[in-house]
Amino acid sequence: MDAIFAPRSVAVIGASSDPKRIGGRPVDFLKRHGFAGPIFPINPKSPVVQGLTAYPSISEAPETPDLAVIALPAPLAVKAVEDCAARGVGGAVIFSSGFSEVDSAGAALQARMVDIAREGGMRLVGPNCLGIANVRHNLYATFTPGVETHLPRSGDVSIVSQSGAFGSYCMTLVRMRGLGVNIWATTGNSCDVDFADAVAYCAEDENTRVIMGYLEGATDRDRLIEALELARAKSKPVVMMKVGRSAVGAEAAQSHTASLAGSDAIYDAVFRQYGVYRARSVDEMFDVTYACSGSSSLMNGDRLGLVTVSGGVGVLMADEAEEYGLEVPALPDHAQKKLKEVLPFAGVRNPVDVTAQLVNQIDLLETNMDVLFGDGDIDGAIIFMSTVGLVSDLNEAIRSGLERSREKYPGRPMLFCSLTEPEGRAAYERSGFIVFEEATRAVRAMAALRYFARSFQRLRESDPVPDLPKLSPLPDGMVNEIKAKALLAEAGIGIVRETLAETPDAAAAAADEMGYPVVLKIASPDILHKSDIGGVALNLRSAEEVRSAGARILKLASEKVPDARIEGLVVAEQAAPGLEAILGVAQDPVFGPVVMFGLGGVLVEALEDVSFRVAPFGPAEARRMIDEIRARKLLDDFRGVPKRDIDALAEALARLSAYAAHHGAALESIDVNPLIVGAQGQGAVAADAVIIPAGPEAP
Repeated sequence: MDAIFAPRSVAVIGASSDPKRIGGRPVDFLKRHGFAGPIFPINPKSPVVQGLTAYPSISEAPETPDLAVIALPAPLAVKAVEDCAARGVGGAVIFSSGFSEVDSAGAALQARMVDIAREGGMRLVGPNCLGIANVRHNLYATFTPGVETHLPRSGDVSIVSQSGAFGSYCMTLVRMRGLGVNIWATTGNSCDVDFADAVAYCAEDENTRVIMGYLEGATDRDRLIEALELARAKSKPVVMMKVGRSAVGAEAAQSHTASLAGSDAIYDAVFRQYGVYRARSVDEMFDVTYACSGSSSLMNGDRLGLVTVSGGVGVLMADEAEEYGLEVPALPDHAQKKLKEVLPFAGVRNPVDVTAQLVNQIDLLETNMDVLFGDGDIDGAIIFMSTVGLVSDLNEAIRSGLERSREKYPGRPMLFCSLTEPEGRAAYERSGFIVFEEATRAVRAMAALRYFARSFQRLRESDPVPDLPKLSPLPDGMVNEIKAKALLAEAGIGIVRETLAETPDAAAAAADEMGYPVVLKIASPDILHKSDIGGVALNLRSAEEVRSAGARILKLASEKVPDARIEGLVVAEQAAPGLEAILGVAQDPVFGPVVMFGLGGVLVEALEDVSFRVAPFGPAEARRMIDEIRARKLLDDFRGVPKRDIDALAEALARLSAYAAHHGAALESIDVNPLIVGAQGQGAVAADAVIIPAGPEAP
């Protein structure tokens, strides 16, 4: 990859003497923008290109270049890759279109090109891409107009985009917002070097601090996850714009999990699982990137301090902080008293409303920061100054005071929010402060700093995936729920006692032996949602009730699903009262088996209050998964109902994830619905389960 992103020499194949043509732009950019190494234009029709000696072919260049930029029609581009591989070129960037993005013939041409490159030990970016850049090395192997006249300054933001146009837009916006760029990569068709490869390279690059990504869709689960894990291991924030939020995932109505697992929900889960911040707008993406690039520290706790000259804006920021999971705690009484002594008219609870008095006594700001950080134990602060930032002589005093506060309280980010003139903003930024003009954007940026701090902290936590004993192979087809639960029990998931009875009389006898109360259910591999047809009877307390319910269930099954295979009746002990949860597994076409969690049994499908994770994961990740749903508070003490056994629930989710990962693509889906979660210390048991193995066409 160094041959692509840090080459010592570059050849441009299809080089044009016209610097406005696609083949002429990279020659012009490399030459004009100061690339330090040799540039070899390759053009069989011209001995000189843009003042540089040109060569008829790559084989006739005076030395082997590290990188070749190919700007030729598709068939000629394949021949150029073949020539480069024969010469020993390390990598190539291919602008050419007409490959897999067009038709099957183009896809075959692209596959041939990849084979040639791999045989020659060569890496390819593209085809159908806008190119790459390394600003630090003055390398612009691209034809984007975005670097024609205005270059980004060298910095610590690296940009990886599947879209060339959006990637160019991002690089230009980064420049216009005053940030510096390091590596820029557009991957196009991603025939070899894909989005994940470029992210991984940036994660390893010592000059990259933040990675900005634009993703339309991943093609290789393992490469993407490894890249995201690497970025987190290197403590490098990844800020992602993932397009395609509409639900276009699985439509298999047979499985609750599959019907809820739209593709975008899975990407959301992957990003949360591996610490990627997903931006919902271009503004948010740039705000978060700006904060991560410019802040000297992440926010290592949830406690946010707000200092404001406007009480209303303080409330606005507090509302936004709560929305984004930050606390705005009241300052301790002694801290409030201390502030009241110097600011008698101020609101001192937090937000701290310093009023217009601050303009007369600018040194009060430093006093405020001392109280917030020193007495209030605040983890980060936002200082809202309205239009004060437009006053140049006040800015110098404010900035100096904030610098002293930062020295006294390192590791606690401070964001400055005010209208400013360009030179005033630049002065704050030179001092290492993040400046926002709009208050809620500052809060969201601070929340992102907290998000990444939590993500990086997780790397220091031990969260092993459960080690499962030897498991039975999956059956060839669907099995009854007794067999399904027996298979899950092998993974350590709790189940209720149960037996299969062929007739209502046999069911009554089994219930007598088991003890009451019992649950009775239809047993059929063709009836997955038993309650929908009246195929479940609860709280049966006598043999007669069992016989009557059994006869009724069998009659309803034959009437409503006449073609269903009926194996009999399941007689199960009725689980102790608890909260119903649903656990599931579905196959995602990119990420493989994913695990779902929700509360409420059949209601979860209507509410769609669920969370997902890619299998496998440990109990700590399962707890984060549990915490994401809107109904989470039902697991705690709630209206006289005791706290539920969250440890047992998290263990069940982790074990289900290990089971799903073990079977991989051989598994189509699992539904555990309901899982009865008892009171704290009483465990969790599966009351019903469905396992659907993948069909014979599955890999």
